[in-house]
Order: sequence, then C-alpha cells, then structure tokens
Amino acid sequence: MKQIEISPVSRIEGHAKITVQLDDAGNVSDAHFHVMEIRGFEKFLEGAAVEEAPRITPRICGVCQTAHHVVSAKATDAVFGLEPPETGKKLRELSLLGQYIHSHALHFYFLGGPDLVLGPDSDPAERNVVGIIKKNPDLAKMAIKTRKIGQEITTVVGGKPIHPVTSIPGGQSKVLTSGERDALLPKVQEGIGLVETGLEVAKPLFETYANEIESLGPVETYFGSLTNGGALELYDGPMKIIDKNGGAVTEFDTVNYLDYIEEKVQPWSYMKFPYLKQIGFPEGNYRVGPLARLNIADSVNTERASALFGEFKDNFGTAQNPLLYHYARLVELMYCVERSIQLLEDDSITSTDIRTDLSEPLMSTADAKNSDEKMRGVGVIEAPRGTLFHDYETDGAGIIQKANLIVASGQNNLSMDIGVRETAKAMIKGDEVSEGLKNRLEMIVRAYDPCLSCATHMINGESSMLLDIHDSDGSLIKRQLI
Repeated sequence: MKQIEISPVSRIEGHAKITVQLDDAGNVSDAHFHVMEIRGFEKFLEGAAVEEAPRITPRICGVCQTAHHVVSAKATDAVFGLEPPETGKKLRELSLLGQYIHSHALHFYFLGGPDLVLGPDSDPAERNVVGIIKKNPDLAKMAIKTRKIGQEITTVVGGKPIHPVTSIPGGQSKVLTSGERDALLPKVQEGIGLVETGLEVAKPLFETYANEIESLGPVETYFGSLTNGGALELYDGPMKIIDKNGGAVTEFDTVNYLDYIEEKVQPWSYMKFPYLKQIGFPEGNYRVGPLARLNIADSVNTERASALFGEFKDNFGTAQNPLLYHYARLVELMYCVERSIQLLEDDSITSTDIRTDLSEPLMSTADAKNSDEKMRGVGVIEAPRGTLFHDYETDGAGIIQKANLIVASGQNNLSMDIGVRETAKAMIKGDEVSEGLKNRLEMIVRAYDPCLSCATHMINGESSMLLDIHDSDGSLIKRQLI
C-alpha cells in the first residue's frame, strides 16, 4: 500500500493534513482529513467563575474571537437567569456582525479566493495573498478595506480590536455613544460599494469554475442553523434542521440541543464528529455555516442581500456543493454590512439601558461545596462558520464544573472527510499526483473555512489517535492506537 500525504493543508486556521491510501493497482482505497492539534478549552474552563467565561473563551481563536465572546455571554445570561435589555442585544448583534465582515472578507479574498482568482493549477508560490496583490492590487486593497470595517466595529463596540471584552452577564458593559455611532456609520456605509465591487469580480468566477463546483467534495447532507420565522438569523432563535431536498425535519429550542445532536470520535482525528442523534451516525451527517443558512432561510431582511439571495436560490436551489460556501459568504457579507447600517441608524443603539443586573446573590464558595445546587446555561449563535454552542454547568457559587463547546467546524468535519475521500477516489489513479490535483483536495477543506483551533477541545485519554509508522521506503510497518 502506498500513501500520498498533503501536509499541512494550507490557508486554513489551524493544523491539519490529508492522507490518501492507494492499493497495489494505484486506486484509492481510503482517504481522510486529519486534525492533529489539541486545545482543551472545555477543560480550561473548569474551576473558573462563570462570569469570566466571556473573557476567557475569545482566546480560543484570534479569528473567531467575537463569536465566542458573544455566545459565552449568552450562556452566562442563562446561568444567572438574566434577560439583557434590547439595546444590549443590539450591541451584541452589531459586534457579531463586525466579526462576520472581517472574517468573510478575510476568507474569501485571501484564504479561499486565490484558488479562484489565480486558478487551482497556478504556481503554489503565487497562489496566495501575495499573488492576489500582484495580480489585482485594487482587489486586494478593497478586501483590506472591507475587513477593516469589521475590525472598526469590533474595536468600538467590543472595546478592543482583538479579544473583545464588553459582552458580560446580563448585557453589555459599555454604551455606544452618539459620537461613536456618528463616526462609525459612514465607514460601514462605505462597505456597500466595497462588497459590490468584490461581487463584480467574484460572480464570474463561479461560472469559470463550474466544473470544480460540481465535482469537488461531493456530499449530500442535512443542514442546520438558527432561524427567525424563516428569515436569515445570526444572533438568536430556535435551530432548524432540513433534509438534502430542503424539507423541514425538525425545529427545536437550542437549550435542548443534546436531545438532537451527539458527537462521535474517530481514530484519525482529534476533532469530533457531531451528527443528528435521532438519525444516527453517519446517516445523520449535517452541515452548518453560510451554505446551510441560505439553504434554510426563506428570506433575507435587507435590500441588496435579499436580491443576491434570490439569485442564489434561483441558480442553485438547496445547494449541496461545498465550493458554493464561497458564494454564500458573499451574500452574507452584503447582509452583514446592511444589517450593521440598520442597527447604527436605530436611535436606540445609543441608549444607556444596556444591562440587567443580578438581583439575588450567589452562594459563597464554602456553602457551594456543601450544596448540591447546580446552575446551567446554554448559549447558541450563528458564528461565521456556523452554529456555535456553549454550555456551562456551575455549582451554586457560579464556578464552572463542566463545559461543552460544539463548534461549527466540528459539525462540518464529517462532510470534509467524506468530500476528500470521494474526490480522491474519483480523480486519483496511480501515485503520480499533480500539484493542481492535490490543491483541489485542499480546496474542499478550504471551502468550509474550518477553524481547527476552535473545534478541537478533547484532551489525551478521552480519545485515541491512529499512529502509522513507515520505513525509509515509505512502506507501512506498524499501525497502532495512541
């Protein structure tokens, strides 16, 4: 047996590789997407005061920081039984939209985009952000300006450009002043034209690479996302599941997510494999993120994004092809700019009523040690990469005893693995594999924009990893679980 290895998978957040096993005839016998890093934040949270979780969890990732910050605050709201005032919720939503703007712009133009702008078969030395800058410097500048808008929102609303701090139990710790709002609004309004310019460049690419869209990463799955009466929703609401044809399967209150979602461990990866519990593994494979959200939504409540959404649905229906995640990101990018403008033009956004205080004191730590009282809070939002769950269980003093984080990239893990395997079987014949073909396998993974630092929370002893030992000729001499 021979093995082809692509390591590392480039232009993603985190560390991963792809392996392809060939039989003696040169046909693919198996292939996998491997995630080899360990982060362990579920364990790091144990023993911390739950009100510190919104400060700790943004450190999971410098890209997904705001999503973890906001969802953690929502979970602490639930622990303490607090309902934030409307302005507090709007400020949280605005900070989350800032995350989307900078994350979607970063991924499409600088991580996923080089495959489309420069071509899957282009020189890997040029197929990156530097190549984008050389080929189309105006496009690169436009992408940087778009991303900067998101960072401006994070800085003003979140208090810091990296690892925001203003979402706290019961709401927000910082108001948005009229002066800050007036300074921020024209910067965000500029984003409309920037996104439109990007779309003029991007849309033809989906026609140019129609064959790749059709052939790379084939998989048909269920989809899941939050919903708001059928409209695209990012901050709140129940979770809806649809089947591969777009038919509704179930809709549930996110506090009950464990009745519907279960996780499985496989020996080739430290990232878990969530699936729909009532359907089973692997048949219950489902995906989340931009493609899932557009598949599930019936409408988008902003003008330009609604028109883009209509085009998307007319062209693709309930879309399955992973590369269409890129297209869906652009629709969402427009929505997030428009929705940010809506919030900033709402006079209530500068209200000082931003937090609900805790009315009842907690137990002392000493009393909590002698008590069986537990508190639990579940927070769920739509992060840029998909549905994000934070679930904290505390003692009576509010000290975290157990934390469960189900991250979007984990929910897409099985689809990435299947997509790599099925594409490898279809395209690889023999052990001479071109650079372009290897890159096409990477493109499948990049389409999901995985954030592996966010998604790997297991620690040694909880699962096993498959170790392959090869001799100097590349022959497999030993395989064991570690």
